[in-house]
Amino acid sequence: MKIFKTFEEASVIRNPVVTTGSFDGVHIGHKTILNRLKMLARKYDGESVLITFYPHPRKVLYPETAGKDLRLITSQEEKLYLLQKAGLDNVIIVEFTREFSRITSEEFVRDFLHEKLNAKVVVAGFNHHFGFNKEGDYRQLWAMRTLYNFEAEEIPEQEVMHETVSSTRIRQAIREGYIQKANAYLDHYYLVMGKPERYPYRNNFYEINLAKVAVTEECKLLPLAGVYAVSMKTGNTESKGMALIGSAQEGEQEVLINVIEGDPIKYGTELIVLFHKRIQGPVNLANQTDSARWLKAARNEVSELIF
Repeated sequence: MKIFKTFEEASVIRNPVVTTGSFDGVHIGHKTILNRLKMLARKYDGESVLITFYPHPRKVLYPETAGKDLRLITSQEEKLYLLQKAGLDNVIIVEFTREFSRITSEEFVRDFLHEKLNAKVVVAGFNHHFGFNKEGDYRQLWAMRTLYNFEAEEIPEQEVMHETVSSTRIRQAIREGYIQKANAYLDHYYLVMGKPERYPYRNNFYEINLAKVAVTEECKLLPLAGVYAVSMKTGNTESKGMALIGSAQEGEQEVLINVIEGDPIKYGTELIVLFHKRIQGPVNLANQTDSARWLKAARNEVSELIF
């Protein structure tokens, strides 16, 4: 997958089949759009393209209200990893500014999709809006397709378990600790990526080695505090264990992990932590007697899970 930071760089893309959006979580609805992009790209001998935005528009437009406490399912690094895994050919990351937000939907189609990219097909998700004040929608794309020489297509609403899939519903499930429900919406495991560091923890009752995976993006949404069954990947190696989510010191977001089976942790090397199931509530590591008992019980339960 190729990553572009400007439309000028992206002008080399062949017969672009394009969609736009935040794609937070790269959930099952997003994957429906991505799969259609890939199919159309083959039809038109072209390449699939996602135009996405960073920072998140709400952070720029409403920093003291809707954007202040916004938490996202995926960090930028995690989103790019999932997009590549989904088979996307190209992603254009637009720096979202107040100036950019004032571009009208017609200007966006004319100046960027047509003149800079020469898009062959523009695909819109169900109820997707774009441009200044979100004035643009699929009906406008359909009306402009002849003028700017592209095809337009809308992807219908995607449902899982009879509930409409949305990033908002997934965030709610993660906040409440319903990781299995979130995973069903996502169509992949909720994940955290980072480089593990040694965690200074001593326990006189059981040998429990913990590592810390620091979360570098403040917008990253972590699950409800508790202990989770997880699998972990570093390169071609895998292991399974547990992750502890709790209150971090000085506001820092962190995930503590413990390997139960498989390859040991490689400190300082990029690690992917995949969350499978919440198995118990928070553990107070300061109380060594209680934490030892709970952590041992959690390790026993994780060791019996088949991932």
